Amino acid sequence: MPQVDITLAEGRTPEQIRALLHEVHAAVLRTTNTKPEYIRVVVHEVPRSHWATGDITLTEMDAAGPQDEEQS
Repeated sequence: MPQVDITLAEGRTPEQIRALLHEVHAAVLRTTNTKPEYIRVVVHEVPRSHWATGDITLTEMDAAGPQDEEQS
């Protein structure tokens, strides 16, 4: 029974999350020999203030605005 866990920073619309679930399910179905009802896809949304990269939260990055591509 395949299970796919996806962790995203919050901020996507319900429609975007549903499309993601559909596309991941379809990919697993195409590439594994299993029944559709056995595929599990779970999306975990994390508050942007609880996700940090390089000791800077996504909320702090959002507040800082766009950064130069070479610095990222």
